[in-house]
Amino acid sequence: MLRAIAIILGIVLAAIGGVIAYRAYFLEPSAAVIISDRGVRELPDTYRTIEGILLLIAGAVIAFFAARRKRYR
Repeated sequence: MLRAIAIILGIVLAAIGGVIAYRAYFLEPSAAVIISDRGVRELPDTYRTIEGILLLIAGAVIAFFAARRKRYR
């Protein structure tokens, strides 16, 4: 029972992290605008992107280790 909850929690956490990273990198307004001689460039919100990627990795690790079968010797 606890194993199933851990797997579902890991998958949900990874999905939330993926959505946060995707929205921060592609959809949300940019965190900074750089104006130079070559033109105007927008930079994505780096901290939210990194936060989303870390949540994605943490959720995947939780789900992976919960789904792994333990061998008893």
